[in-house]
Amino acid sequence: MKILVTAKRVEDPESKIKVKTDGSGIVQEGLKYKINPFDEIAVEEGLRLAAKHGGEVVVVSIGPKEVQEQLRHALAMGATKAVWVNHAGALDPMSAAALLKGVIEREKPDLAILGKQSIDDDQSQTGQYLAEWLGWSQGTFASKVESLESDAEKAKTPAIQIAADGKSAQVVREVDNGLATVSVKLPAVVTTDLRLNLPRYASLPGIMKAKSKPIEELTPAALGVDATPQVEVVKMSAPPPRKAGIKVGDVQELFTKLKNEAKVI
Repeated sequence: MKILVTAKRVEDPESKIKVKTDGSGIVQEGLKYKINPFDEIAVEEGLRLAAKHGGEVVVVSIGPKEVQEQLRHALAMGATKAVWVNHAGALDPMSAAALLKGVIEREKPDLAILGKQSIDDDQSQTGQYLAEWLGWSQGTFASKVESLESDAEKAKTPAIQIAADGKSAQVVREVDNGLATVSVKLPAVVTTDLRLNLPRYASLPGIMKAKSKPIEELTPAALGVDATPQVEVVKMSAPPPRKAGIKVGDVQELFTKLKNEAKVI
């Protein structure tokens, strides 16, 4: 199999995010970055599928040269090939999906696995646009069913089940009231939820090898894509500060405040 996965560069959630005074965006200075957690799960699932069925994992990231850090991370985990779409401008889900469609038409994978959303904007739309524009089946919000496997076996077993004939796959996906199992024809687009797997740590040999692996560079023009965003962020604002809590002297005072002030009793 040939599996294409994504590796978006996002702000580290442990960083302190500040909104610019003019509301035009966030302050970039001093921020740390990492691979989007949902995409890291997609990389892990691609590696497990390739290990089970044979094949290669191609990782793609869109952005300025700094995204090569996230591509190297995926290569260190075990990805076979990295593709960098050099685009320094703003992106929205539609322009990201259009660029990924261009890469997929070049690489011709059997399966594309994306994180269900990125933790910077949480829009959760790119995978759906991509599947629609490719005319592929899609299995969104893929999650894993708990099994009786040992921890060691779980660390190797892919949650996405490929049919013996290689023409379809089963995906267990999260829905509002539980889990639903869907069968999709390949090629397909699958988006990953947080409970699908636990990504591996990159080994030291893997990190060393990743440093010398080539990264293919593409541009929107080379892909024949106009990456101009269709959605404009007009203004950002920080959430209102939380009010300070108060201390109560005893249970009776707590009860009185909950009843008379909070009115929750």
